[in-house]
Amino acid sequence: MNSFSSKVAIVTGGGSGIGQEVARQLVAQGARVVIGGRDADKLARAAAAIDAGGERVRAVAGDIADPATAQRLVDEATRAFGGVHILVNNAGIFSPKPFLEVEAAEYDAFLDTILKGKFFMAQAAARAMRERGGGAIVQTGSLWAIQAIGATPSAAYSAANAGVHALTRNLAIELAPLKIRINTVAPAVVETPVYNTFMSEAQVRETLPGFNAFHPLGRNGQPADVAQAILFLASDQAAWITGTVLPVDGGVTAGRI
Repeated sequence: MNSFSSKVAIVTGGGSGIGQEVARQLVAQGARVVIGGRDADKLARAAAAIDAGGERVRAVAGDIADPATAQRLVDEATRAFGGVHILVNNAGIFSPKPFLEVEAAEYDAFLDTILKGKFFMAQAAARAMRERGGGAIVQTGSLWAIQAIGATPSAAYSAANAGVHALTRNLAIELAPLKIRINTVAPAVVETPVYNTFMSEAQVRETLPGFNAFHPLGRNGQPADVAQAILFLASDQAAWITGTVLPVDGGVTAGRI
């Protein structure tokens, strides 16, 4: 079923994890996709994995904290595929650290990548969507912006994602007259390469299974779990949904067993 045929999407953080899985599923369902990320080589490998023929995927490397990167992604989607229908505003970073040890540069990195990056990426995409008569934005927020998790102290990360959640509600009101919908998913523990950015592979293998029981459904999430929710919110099936923050969390926000 080609649910996204004739659609053009931008996926930030598309080089691995949730972003790569979203891009893969979009292409499989008929979309053309521009993926973004910092590492050009990583993006090239992801693009080849998503679409070996290279006809339906383009990659733009750059730091999403720089608004110029957002505009380059929009420009590439317009040049290569004719415009922007969907933005998956997914780029982010994660690294737990006790509040009393967080330095100013680390705090800035969370806000720049997670909140500033999503703000100006949404702005650039919305301007392009306005020219086409509407569109859909789906952002990645976080369970950590809904509940504090003592095992993973993440005050700066959580604050940045709380801003993303608030941005979702504000933009839903502002963009509704333009027929642009915006929603956010808030995942719990999802097994992606982000954990390898602050732990060794051996530590990841030892640590992540311990979080299975944290989720009432008994397991950590996989990229496909979140990707399916993102694709639903991006699709015409969600045409009357905007301004929502949807926990995709194995039941964590419902309560603890």
